[in-house]
Amino acid sequence: MATVRVRIPAPELEAKELSDKMEMIFGDDGFPVAVFESSKDGTIWTAEVLVLESTEDEARQIVEERLGAHLEGGKLPQESEVEALPEINWVAKSLEGLKPVRAGRFLVHGAHDRDAVQAHDMAIEIEAAQAFGTGHHGTTAGCLMELDRLLKRNEYQRMVDVGTGTGVLAIALAMLSKREVLATDIDPIATEAAFDNARKNGVGPLVKAFTAAGVSDRRFAENGPFDLAVANILAKPLMQMSAALSAQMAPKSTLVLSGLRTEQGPRIISAYGLQGFRLVKRGEIDGWLTLTLVRGNWRP
Repeated sequence: MATVRVRIPAPELEAKELSDKMEMIFGDDGFPVAVFESSKDGTIWTAEVLVLESTEDEARQIVEERLGAHLEGGKLPQESEVEALPEINWVAKSLEGLKPVRAGRFLVHGAHDRDAVQAHDMAIEIEAAQAFGTGHHGTTAGCLMELDRLLKRNEYQRMVDVGTGTGVLAIALAMLSKREVLATDIDPIATEAAFDNARKNGVGPLVKAFTAAGVSDRRFAENGPFDLAVANILAKPLMQMSAALSAQMAPKSTLVLSGLRTEQGPRIISAYGLQGFRLVKRGEIDGWLTLTLVRGNWRP
């Protein structure tokens, strides 16, 4: 069984609508979804979903069955691509030759770029791991810059990184605050990577990593309420956990939310607004948003 990439080209608005539908339909399966410009003149975009552990025929059938109501005739358009990807560690492959990333005071780099670290850098070394978060994506870089800004201005006592991936954001928080940080992920591979990376970056004792589905695990209550939470995940789970995450936050607290396309921002702001949070800062890198929201009558 392989990972099968299904790509559907369409005009921009149609492709983005398809991508939103894909996120709703395939989010619970953990199938990655993306949408991107695919023609030089910008008129054609492509909605993409990666169907895990499948064959090409099975992937086509799965997409047509679940997405059929949004496809003409219930079938994938003729120009669609259905392709089984080679069995390669794509995370490791994608990191080959990548340059170090600067975000605020942070420099995120691999072992091969240790010589790029300067005396004033807060260096975080992250190698290829089967988890998201190397600093090269706009969401991770955006979060790093915002956490750098926030901890220059404020002192936070209880912090959590929800959907920690490689642990890069939890590591950054630990470096900045010198305090304990909770780091959680639904994927045990990510939790293991976060723990290992924290140890390698000298903050192992400060990063408390564990696997949990959502934020209702008893360990959140045991370590909260939190005055700072960062969640760099996807729009759908952020929407779904808005009430549960907000319930874990202190009366005066800050949320840094990312993993969002520009057009998804208003829905997230509204969902957390209903929980007593208001937007105080909005950052964008390559079409990806980082939103900072606060509860309480203050501005970080």
